[in-house]
Amino acid sequence: MHASITLSCLSYSTADSHTLFKDISAVFGKGLTGFVGRNGVGKTTLLKLIAGELSPASGSVEVNGRIARLEQSVAAGERETLASLFGIAANLEAIERAGRGEADAELIAGIDWAAEERAEAALARFGLAFPLATPLARLSGGEMTRGRLAALLFDEPDFILLDEPTNNLDADGRDALLQFLHAFSGGALVVSHDRALLEAMDAIVELTSLGMTRYGGNFGFYEAEKEAERQAREHALGEAEKESRRVAGVVRQRSERKARTDSRGRALRKRGDMPKMMLDGMKATSEATAARQRDLSQRQMEQAEERLASAKARFEVVQPFAVALSPSGLASSRHVISVTGLCGGYRPEVPLFADLTFEMAGPERVAISGANGTGKSTLLKHLAGRCRPLSGKAEILVPHAFFDQTVSLLDPAETVRDNFRRLNPDDDENACRATLARFRFRADAALRQVATLSGGETLRAGLAVAIGGSRPAQLLILDEPTNHLDLDTLATLETGLNAYDGALLVVSHDPVFLARIGITRQIRLGPRGKRGD
Repeated sequence: MHASITLSCLSYSTADSHTLFKDISAVFGKGLTGFVGRNGVGKTTLLKLIAGELSPASGSVEVNGRIARLEQSVAAGERETLASLFGIAANLEAIERAGRGEADAELIAGIDWAAEERAEAALARFGLAFPLATPLARLSGGEMTRGRLAALLFDEPDFILLDEPTNNLDADGRDALLQFLHAFSGGALVVSHDRALLEAMDAIVELTSLGMTRYGGNFGFYEAEKEAERQAREHALGEAEKESRRVAGVVRQRSERKARTDSRGRALRKRGDMPKMMLDGMKATSEATAARQRDLSQRQMEQAEERLASAKARFEVVQPFAVALSPSGLASSRHVISVTGLCGGYRPEVPLFADLTFEMAGPERVAISGANGTGKSTLLKHLAGRCRPLSGKAEILVPHAFFDQTVSLLDPAETVRDNFRRLNPDDDENACRATLARFRFRADAALRQVATLSGGETLRAGLAVAIGGSRPAQLLILDEPTNHLDLDTLATLETGLNAYDGALLVVSHDPVFLARIGITRQIRLGPRGKRGD
């Protein structure tokens, strides 16, 4: 039997009874399928349902073949290594015991002697040359993603489920991922907002509040089809509105004619020069005609209303998302950051960067760039006081907000509203609700627990809390802020950051995003602390 995934009338609702999707059906086989849709529409949830990690409210998922899933983010345990990521830690330990002569025949019979070589080859495929004993905690976000992709390759599944796989990956990592997908002989379901990755797909599936739609081509084909659909919907809506107005006019004219006829009948009866029997007959005829006309008008109006409602139902209702920031008050001459002779990392014998010196003044917009593993996120942590540098000095000299990849400024046990009030104590309840509404957390949505939000929704909540208050920081430190954002939200974020009058220090592998927010200078990290502006 060929490997396949079949969804039959699948429905799912969250713990707070919010329906993500209802009665969706689809079949997936070999090939690359990209999943797109706005944040919170249920893309990650659908992958978890397919992987068997969640149970549907109704319907079923049938999988023929082996599945492996790459999650958006995974917290690494202190003792976990690359070997445990590949699931071969016990196998490597058995090989060591056999080498020391401590293994019995049963243990030796169960050893996969080629596992270490295959794992190293998979790592090399994604540009990693670390020993399998390397602790996962020592890897950067991009290196962790590469390692997890290599583990998928090693596992040789029939289907791979990838959730935002290009998050944290540098250009080389993204190229390696594309090469892997092009060579993969099974089926891949890929949730992503990365246009370059989506262009490599064989088909695009869009999830909306209206359901699931499949488009048989890459992202460019999807966009063209969506534009044609939009034009068709707008044309159908225009025609339905025109028909509704025409029917309303016909009904009005019919009513006016009836009113004139009734007026003449009353005048004849008032004159009293016609037999009562004739007048009664005319009245009965008029009433029968009026009843038929009322029924006709009612049917015509109902049909017009149904056509109009049907045309409107084809449009998804989406709340707007607006990033509006209060002035930061940062003066152009104000020193913002001072870094002198900074040596950073976690092991003195192998620093990630050394002798790093730079300053920021006024509303500069600076990007920290470099390949995976060169210490970009670590530099931001040193600046924000999250970890101590190995040597040197790093100071932030103005009020700032640090927005890391895991959105750790949010307490997952609290609601979006409570997080905002905790971190913006100067803003009252009305200001809090107004800000959250601009970030698409209206009414009860503001009372959702952060732990229940999707990756994109969590990022949006973090943005609201960090930069949406009445007294924004004079420096925003953003570590991969575009991870998990859908394309519409990303465009709005770019607009909002362009309106911000403070300083920006940004880590991002998205060159288009950096260009659109007006980055004026880059600090490049490289092997052994090399840098260039």
